[in-house]
Amino acid sequence: MFDFERLELYQITRQQNTNVLKLIFADNKIDPYIRDQWKRASIGSLLNLTEGAGRITDADKKHFFTMARGSIYECAALLQLVYDLGHLKEDTFNELYKTYEQISRMLLGMYRSKSQ
Repeated sequence: MFDFERLELYQITRQQNTNVLKLIFADNKIDPYIRDQWKRASIGSLLNLTEGAGRITDADKKHFFTMARGSIYECAALLQLVYDLGHLKEDTFNELYKTYEQISRMLLGMYRSKSQ
Protein backbone atom coordinates (compact mmCIF):
# COMPACT_ATOMS: atom_id res chain seq x y z
CA MET A 1 0.00 0.00 0.00
CA PHE A 2 1.26 3.49 -0.84
CA ASP A 3 1.47 6.10 1.93
CA PHE A 4 -1.11 8.36 0.26
CA GLU A 5 -3.70 5.58 0.40
CA ARG A 6 -3.67 5.80 4.19
CA LEU A 7 -4.70 9.47 4.12
CA GLU A 8 -8.33 10.18 4.96
CA LEU A 9 -8.07 13.16 2.60
CA TYR A 10 -7.09 10.88 -0.26
CA GLN A 11 -10.06 8.60 0.37
CA ILE A 12 -12.51 11.53 0.50
CA THR A 13 -11.05 13.13 -2.63
CA ARG A 14 -11.07 9.80 -4.44
CA GLN A 15 -14.76 9.26 -3.60
CA GLN A 16 -15.61 12.82 -4.65
CA ASN A 17 -13.88 12.18 -7.98
CA THR A 18 -15.87 9.00 -8.48
CA ASN A 19 -19.13 10.80 -7.75
CA VAL A 20 -18.33 13.75 -10.01
CA LEU A 21 -17.06 11.66 -12.90
CA LYS A 22 -20.14 9.44 -12.81
CA LEU A 23 -22.31 12.55 -12.82
CA ILE A 24 -20.61 14.28 -15.74
CA PHE A 25 -20.32 11.12 -17.82
CA ALA A 26 -24.04 10.44 -17.36
CA ASP A 27 -25.26 13.93 -18.33
CA ASN A 28 -24.63 14.74 -21.97
CA LYS A 29 -26.56 18.00 -21.60
CA ILE A 30 -23.64 19.62 -19.78
CA ASP A 31 -21.56 21.64 -22.22
CA PRO A 32 -18.58 19.55 -23.42
CA TYR A 33 -16.07 22.29 -22.46
CA ILE A 34 -17.48 22.48 -18.92
CA ARG A 35 -17.49 18.68 -18.64
CA ASP A 36 -13.87 18.46 -19.79
CA GLN A 37 -12.70 21.27 -17.53
CA TRP A 38 -14.49 19.80 -14.51
CA LYS A 39 -13.08 16.36 -15.27
CA ARG A 40 -9.52 17.71 -15.57
CA ALA A 41 -9.77 19.83 -12.42
CA SER A 42 -11.28 16.96 -10.47
CA ILE A 43 -8.67 14.44 -11.51
CA GLY A 44 -5.96 17.08 -11.08
CA SER A 45 -6.94 17.59 -7.45
CA LEU A 46 -6.46 13.90 -6.73
CA LEU A 47 -3.22 13.59 -8.65
CA ASN A 48 -1.64 16.69 -7.11
CA LEU A 49 -2.56 15.46 -3.64
CA THR A 50 -0.92 12.09 -4.28
CA GLU A 51 2.13 13.62 -5.92
CA GLY A 52 2.55 16.01 -3.00
CA ALA A 53 2.28 13.15 -0.52
CA GLY A 54 5.10 11.41 -2.34
CA ARG A 55 7.48 14.36 -2.31
CA ILE A 56 10.36 14.52 0.15
CA THR A 57 10.78 18.19 1.00
CA ASP A 58 8.14 20.28 2.75
CA ALA A 59 8.43 22.94 0.03
CA ASP A 60 7.62 20.37 -2.66
CA LYS A 61 4.73 18.98 -0.63
CA LYS A 62 3.30 22.47 -0.06
CA HIS A 63 3.51 23.26 -3.77
CA PHE A 64 1.44 20.22 -4.75
CA PHE A 65 -1.05 20.69 -1.91
CA THR A 66 -1.53 24.27 -3.15
CA MET A 67 -2.09 23.01 -6.69
CA ALA A 68 -4.61 20.43 -5.44
CA ARG A 69 -6.48 23.12 -3.49
CA GLY A 70 -6.58 25.36 -6.56
CA SER A 71 -8.16 22.51 -8.50
CA ILE A 72 -10.75 22.07 -5.76
CA TYR A 73 -11.64 25.76 -6.02
CA GLU A 74 -11.99 25.31 -9.77
CA CYS A 75 -14.27 22.31 -9.20
CA ALA A 76 -16.44 24.28 -6.77
CA ALA A 77 -16.88 27.10 -9.29
CA LEU A 78 -17.77 24.61 -12.04
CA LEU A 79 -20.21 22.86 -9.71
CA GLN A 80 -21.93 26.18 -9.07
CA LEU A 81 -22.11 26.92 -12.79
CA VAL A 82 -23.58 23.51 -13.61
CA TYR A 83 -26.13 23.97 -10.82
CA ASP A 84 -27.03 27.48 -12.04
CA LEU A 85 -27.61 26.05 -15.52
CA GLY A 86 -30.12 23.61 -14.07
CA HIS A 87 -28.18 20.37 -14.50
CA LEU A 88 -28.16 19.39 -10.80
CA LYS A 89 -30.72 18.87 -8.10
CA GLU A 90 -30.22 21.00 -5.02
CA ASP A 91 -29.46 18.05 -2.75
CA THR A 92 -26.75 16.79 -5.13
CA PHE A 93 -25.28 20.28 -5.36
CA ASN A 94 -25.24 20.68 -1.58
CA GLU A 95 -23.60 17.30 -1.00
CA LEU A 96 -20.84 17.87 -3.56
CA TYR A 97 -20.28 21.46 -2.43
CA LYS A 98 -19.98 20.42 1.22
CA THR A 99 -17.39 17.80 0.30
CA TYR A 100 -15.39 20.31 -1.74
CA GLU A 101 -15.34 22.59 1.31
CA GLN A 102 -14.14 19.71 3.48
CA ILE A 103 -11.39 18.77 1.04
CA SER A 104 -10.26 22.39 0.79
CA ARG A 105 -10.02 22.72 4.58
CA MET A 106 -8.09 19.46 4.85
CA LEU A 107 -5.65 20.51 2.12
CA LEU A 108 -5.07 23.81 3.90
CA GLY A 109 -4.38 21.86 7.09
CA MET A 110 -1.82 19.69 5.29
CA TYR A 111 -0.20 22.80 3.82
CA ARG A 112 -0.01 24.48 7.21
CA SER A 113 1.42 21.34 8.83
CA LYS A 114 4.41 21.68 6.50
CA SER A 115 5.00 25.33 7.53
CA GLN A 116 5.94 24.57 11.10
